[in-house]
Amino acid sequence: MTEAIDFAPQARLVAAVAEGVTDEQLAGPTPCPEYQVRHLLGHLVGLTGAFRDAARKDFGPHLDQDPGSAVPDVGPEWRAALPKLLDELVEAWRDPAAYEGMTRAGGIDLPGAVAGAVAMDELVVHGWDLARATGQAYAPDEASLRVAQGLLTPQEGDDSGNSLFGAAVPVPDTAPLLDRVIGLSGRDPGWARPGA
Repeated sequence: MTEAIDFAPQARLVAAVAEGVTDEQLAGPTPCPEYQVRHLLGHLVGLTGAFRDAARKDFGPHLDQDPGSAVPDVGPEWRAALPKLLDELVEAWRDPAAYEGMTRAGGIDLPGAVAGAVAMDELVVHGWDLARATGQAYAPDEASLRVAQGLLTPQEGDDSGNSLFGAAVPVPDTAPLLDRVIGLSGRDPGWARPGA
């Protein structure tokens, strides 16, 4: 049996960062070049619902949707929707059955335990994106960072320098764990908003 992941600390952190976003920041740039803040929030809403359903094995067309097929956007109710979805995600991944067998997300079949790690990685990395894009503090708990690091670290014998999601940005081994995780995700940990 795979050890369950405690999503609660990271979900609370993402909810707090999202709450700190002002309407004036929605059109601002993010570390994801193709996304404005509003698109990043739309992506967070979508992935949170998708990984909640992946944990529940609640299969439907929404789990077949390729997240890169269109630029997401926020709806008018995103401020109420995202915290509710985050709470539901936390609850769904508390069920040991979420980690058993296979599930589906983003049009890909994958083991439940892997889906849990991917979900945590998405929250950690996109939470950082959102915090950086809006000038907010961001300090995930170590357990959440370790899950993301484990997913992103290239497998032994892989000398490509790439993580699961592409080319990693080199970060010194002595850098804080958050910076190393962000580097593994292909982002520059030093990214800052223009003019910040």
